[in-house]
Amino acid sequence: MAFERLQTTCVPLPVANVDTDQIIPARFLKATTREGFGENLFRDWRYREDGSPNPDFVLNDPRWKGQALVAGHNFGCGSSREHAAWALADYGFKVIVSSYFADIFRGNALNNGLLPIQVSEDFLQELMERVLQEPSTEILVDLPAQRLAIVGSFLETSFDINPYKKECLLHGYTDLDYLLNKRSAIEAWEKKRGMGLGTPIS
Repeated sequence: MAFERLQTTCVPLPVANVDTDQIIPARFLKATTREGFGENLFRDWRYREDGSPNPDFVLNDPRWKGQALVAGHNFGCGSSREHAAWALADYGFKVIVSSYFADIFRGNALNNGLLPIQVSEDFLQELMERVLQEPSTEILVDLPAQRLAIVGSFLETSFDINPYKKECLLHGYTDLDYLLNKRSAIEAWEKKRGMGLGTPIS
């Protein structure tokens, strides 16, 4: 699904060093498709040992909802499992805001239509405090402009994103979709190369 702009409330998770095993425990990795992982997102924090919802965990608190997760520093560390991104996306998140992401998690998120936005520690702290104090706080994410703003305030920040992944998100492309979209240009280049007009690949 294409992503350009998103205005949404946020779910706060003021915890640093959240690893992929906390996002989706290893015992739930047997499935081979992406569907259904959202129900086990943060399973060991979200549910008690008897399977009942933990009322103290933010996903079970009706005050907070939205398509953006505001997380602590170093989100997505640990193993390289892509299932962590699957679980977050399947739950309904489209944006994760943190002051630092593990590189492999960042790549997995972008490959699954999930936008990781890295901001400064100061901006994260300000956003986190506002969301915790007032659950109706909204953010506006403008991907073309690479800007994130706290709605109703003068606070906003820019964010970086790989240009190729930005194009994929803007058009809702997977890597394969991107190549198929360039099919005509690739075929023209191959035809030109076959006629001896291109540069041979050594």
